[in-house]
Amino acid sequence: MKITGLRTNHLVNPMGYAIGVPKVSFQVTDTEAKTAAAARIVAALDHSFDQVIFDTGKSSDIKLIGTKLEINLKPRTRYYWKVQVWGDNGDYAESEAAWFETGKMNEPWTADWIGTDELRNKNPVFIKEFTAKKDYPDSRIYVTGLGLYEMYLDGQRVGDEYLTPGCTDYNQWIQYQTYAVEIGCGQHRLEVHLADGWYKGRFGLDQAINNYGDRNMMLLELVMSDDSGEIERIVSDETWMVTDGDVLFSNIYDGEIYAPGLSGSSFYPAVLCDGPTKRLTARYGQPVVIKEEIKPVGIIHTPAGETVIDMGQNMAGFIKFDADEPDGTKIYMQFGEVLQEGNFYRDNLRSAKAEFTYISDGTPRNVHPHFTYYGFRYVKVEGFTKEPKPEKFTGCVLYSDLERTGWLSTNNPKVNQLIQNAYWGQKSNYVDVPTDCPQRDERMGWTADTQVFSGTACFNMDSYNFLRKFSHDLYETQKEFGYVTSVVPAFHENGPTCAVWGDAATIVPWNLYLYYGDTQILEEQFESMRQWVDYIKGIDESTGGRRIWDVGFNFGDWLALDSETGNDMKGATEDGYIATAYYYHSAGIVSKAAKILGKDDAAAYYGKLADEIKTALQNEYFTPNGRLALTTQTAYALALYMDFAPEGSKARIAQFLKEKIKNSNGYLRTGFVGTYILNKVLSDYDNNELAYKLLLNEEYPSWLYAVNMGATTIWERWNSILPDGKISGTGMNSLNHYAYGSVVEWMYRNMAGLHVEEENPGFTHVTIAPQPDYRLTSCDMKYCSIAGTYEIHWNVAKQGEFHLEVTVPFGASAKIVLPNTKRTPIEVTAGTYCYDYMPEVPIVKIYSVKMPFGELVESPKALKVLETFIPKWQAVPQGMWFMTIETLNTTPFIDLTPDRIKELDEALKKGSIE
Repeated sequence: MKITGLRTNHLVNPMGYAIGVPKVSFQVTDTEAKTAAAARIVAALDHSFDQVIFDTGKSSDIKLIGTKLEINLKPRTRYYWKVQVWGDNGDYAESEAAWFETGKMNEPWTADWIGTDELRNKNPVFIKEFTAKKDYPDSRIYVTGLGLYEMYLDGQRVGDEYLTPGCTDYNQWIQYQTYAVEIGCGQHRLEVHLADGWYKGRFGLDQAINNYGDRNMMLLELVMSDDSGEIERIVSDETWMVTDGDVLFSNIYDGEIYAPGLSGSSFYPAVLCDGPTKRLTARYGQPVVIKEEIKPVGIIHTPAGETVIDMGQNMAGFIKFDADEPDGTKIYMQFGEVLQEGNFYRDNLRSAKAEFTYISDGTPRNVHPHFTYYGFRYVKVEGFTKEPKPEKFTGCVLYSDLERTGWLSTNNPKVNQLIQNAYWGQKSNYVDVPTDCPQRDERMGWTADTQVFSGTACFNMDSYNFLRKFSHDLYETQKEFGYVTSVVPAFHENGPTCAVWGDAATIVPWNLYLYYGDTQILEEQFESMRQWVDYIKGIDESTGGRRIWDVGFNFGDWLALDSETGNDMKGATEDGYIATAYYYHSAGIVSKAAKILGKDDAAAYYGKLADEIKTALQNEYFTPNGRLALTTQTAYALALYMDFAPEGSKARIAQFLKEKIKNSNGYLRTGFVGTYILNKVLSDYDNNELAYKLLLNEEYPSWLYAVNMGATTIWERWNSILPDGKISGTGMNSLNHYAYGSVVEWMYRNMAGLHVEEENPGFTHVTIAPQPDYRLTSCDMKYCSIAGTYEIHWNVAKQGEFHLEVTVPFGASAKIVLPNTKRTPIEVTAGTYCYDYMPEVPIVKIYSVKMPFGELVESPKALKVLETFIPKWQAVPQGMWFMTIETLNTTPFIDLTPDRIKELDEALKKGSIE
């Protein structure tokens, strides 16, 4: 037996985070035990646990996914904790020590904010030289800077983070970071380099500068201590000096100019500033780091004579390279996502210059940007005195330090590429803020993108703290303006948002609760959730209290393809219907959250409100017999997904949805609202085969169309690149936009079959119910949940036998629903379980002459048979493809004798399993 995965507030050994109430979790592996008979958690002030301050004692009530440590936390203190577990089979294990360390908490800052008057239009470097009178091996630096900072101690970079202190609503809150350093006896030099970043650089839809301030400043405390408890401090104050840095220019959108040796000739005293100390808080988000490094797949010499590095993958981050160039040599780089006619292209980045310039001082060095990042696959390079070689360049993949938790693959390489595209889209856009895109002059935290993708995000990576930071920022912005904004932080997009976008306030915290089983996120965000629903209710009451939200601006089903005008970006589904559906959905979430938190009055209030909205929806949009007045794919899907369709009408609405998709030749027409729920609704309402068709379609509009066009990330539009390889437009056309990657959540839940349950959040008890399809012969899934690692593997043999293997982690349990059989669901505890059987309802598609002609044509196996019997099958008009061959045999297009019909039927059935 081993105890692994020790985390405090979902973090491994966190230092300097906003801890609040520490809640610890752990997992148990390598044992035949099913669950814990008892466990014990001990916390202490020392690694040897001589100074114990908390002890649960041996108890059967300890939860693996989260136990609060009732400790009165002190500032700047490290706490150690460990776990003992007794298995129900007699096994025993004791963990190694884990720890967490508090930041300054409420301790007053002794440092001053400092800035510069002389270098206000440059990127300043603040310098402090000091002498330590003894060795201080266990010292800490508490630091922040506006806009961005990098810190060096004795010429060595402190930490491996980028873009610190992170992107927040600086008007409301600013994070500081904590670093552990060793200070030896003697002379030392601290440097803090600043740049504009999000705080004061050009950023936002209005391209404004000075969004949150107009001067750079920094705050720092170096607390030097030793085992005796002696403390010596170095703080930012007017004794620091300032010079201009090697970064001559830096901007998130436009890039950077880096020229070592051209600066630092003049020094000035720092000046004290009136800084935002009251807004400081310990960090929420994980650091942005270089998570991966990839090498170019080649260097291209384009028809236009350009030299272009091809990374082979659309990504976010930057290039680092070895430079050994003469003094004054200027290396110039531009970043882009796609080639056009074989040449470098970047017009879809709009006004973002996305450049990097390095001016050599003649010293060999490894070069990279410091205060910016790019979204790119291709890099055009100029200025090297020697022919660039691929091995000299490295792509640094930059994103928040999130642990991967989900793996999913099938026998279909194109589907696997789609899964990877969604994963890379998340990596590229989870750079401290969940952005819409990483490349153009936007890169903002659009709330709708975040909420529709949040389920997929939590399968792919441990996204708890990342999305907790986003939710905290949303609430801070909400407190600033009195409502939720469309992007978070707002960056001058200060107006109130609309349905779907604003519902990130409720849906994201709710998903975090479901996936991680932690009520703390509901406690922290409940007021934000409630206030969002109250905001809608205020609009509702001001327009008659009809419980219908049909006034004001809405983005609607953004980028849907069913617009009646053909050029409306928000599709044909009525705004009021979508808004009221989400009004109902969010009111229900707030009611459930209130009940979980013991707020019974609020639970009843919002539950009643949700019932009233549901009644209003049914009265406004459904006929007395249950027919939905709106007939779009999204409208049908919302009614089923959010469960507001009248009782007795759901099967009928599901059939209407099926027919609507078939009338679109089996292709989706949905946008942001409909796409992420469409496949789930189809699978949940007996149309699983159609859900797989949407997944496996290869023509526009479909997920695999982009894969076939060479996409390595998810696109913003279904046709961002046209079939001829040309980009479809430049106004709003990102090739790295994860929202439509939300289909991966359906793959985890329905295709693989891992369903989180509201009654058992945190995957402590799950329903495992795979929904296979004949077009995929295997699926392999692994998910490292907070409760432990689940694995699901299924495959379908040629003759139709189904094999399922399931692994349930220690301490968890599951209900296994075997597909395509009437067997009673099986309740299991921890362990691995295998099932092999011939399904009562065949998974393998058995083709016959009684099937619609169009389904036969779409199958390569069936079409091969058809071509033998009906050489001129293409003469059958597509408008008649819904007919069976038996029916078509009475038309001029097919003329087979009864015997040939029988032979064709047998050949089709035989071809199904060969």
